[in-house]
Amino acid sequence: MNDHNFKISIIVPVYNSSEYLEQCVDSILLQTYENLELLLIDDESKDESGVICDRYAAEEDRVKVIHKKNGGCTAASITGLEAATGDYYMFIDSDDYVEKDMLAEMVKLLIGKKGEVVCCNHILEKQKQTVQAASLAAPGIYEGAKLQREIKDRLLGNEQRVVPISRCMKLYEKSVFEGNEKFCDTAIRMGEDFNLVYPALLDCTRMVVMDNAYYYHYRYVETSMAHCYDSDMMDSVKRLENFLRNVITDKKVPDGEQAIRKEYCCMLLLVMKNELRNPDKNYMEKLLDIFQDKDIREIIDNTNITVHENANRLLYFGIKHPNKLLIILLRIIVKLYDKK
Repeated sequence: MNDHNFKISIIVPVYNSSEYLEQCVDSILLQTYENLELLLIDDESKDESGVICDRYAAEEDRVKVIHKKNGGCTAASITGLEAATGDYYMFIDSDDYVEKDMLAEMVKLLIGKKGEVVCCNHILEKQKQTVQAASLAAPGIYEGAKLQREIKDRLLGNEQRVVPISRCMKLYEKSVFEGNEKFCDTAIRMGEDFNLVYPALLDCTRMVVMDNAYYYHYRYVETSMAHCYDSDMMDSVKRLENFLRNVITDKKVPDGEQAIRKEYCCMLLLVMKNELRNPDKNYMEKLLDIFQDKDIREIIDNTNITVHENANRLLYFGIKHPNKLLIILLRIIVKLYDKK
């Protein structure tokens, strides 16, 4: 099949993103690679997002809008997968945007192999600065034993992802999603992209990690769910653990149980950071309840993870030795970090 015959389905879950949505959609429709369909999944937005979606659909034949009852990003993404008609799928968040040559450059690396995935890099658009973020995996082509050893075996339990567990920044041959919706738990909020991405990457047969290729602009929105306090994060982590166990059992992942324990510890670093942002006066009580819990202590005390980043070292010390004085100190540090 000639490269330019590949049809790309771009799925954009939309929820209350009217401030950024036009920039996102325009960046997609202005792609130099034109054989695409754009699926805007309006997840019962309360602002003007739904109206904006409908306007684009009326003006551009490649745009299809689906208005659905609010169910979260994973449910909206699954709705997009069900409606997609392309050979390859891509996800873009509605408050992000992409470079106009992104698809053209990524499609060049496709060979039409069932189960292939191409990964680009991204630029983190923060409030006061922009930061280039690249995959930890070296640029190149991964197949067979190399794909298993250097990518799949390293997806869980590391401080830094070998490739981001994000729906975005990837071009997927559609078959990697087939049958994996059975694992999804739409109640997962922390790490919700695991729902779709982790099983898909386990089913990947060929991965291309691009060199440089900073095509995707990820907008760090201060008010977004990912950067605010989440009172239910610990529940999400427990749900994520159960999800991972189901996937690992079904797909017979080597050393899966140890990988889950390491991933759980990595997630606890984020739980600690999240609870340090708890605006309530009972933040200390809640932190101690979590990190002095018998079952959680068993995992922390008997699972070793390697931590390199200074901020994570402090958080790791906090989950290893939770006490009031240390928690107060860490809370001050997190507040100072958030002001940057």
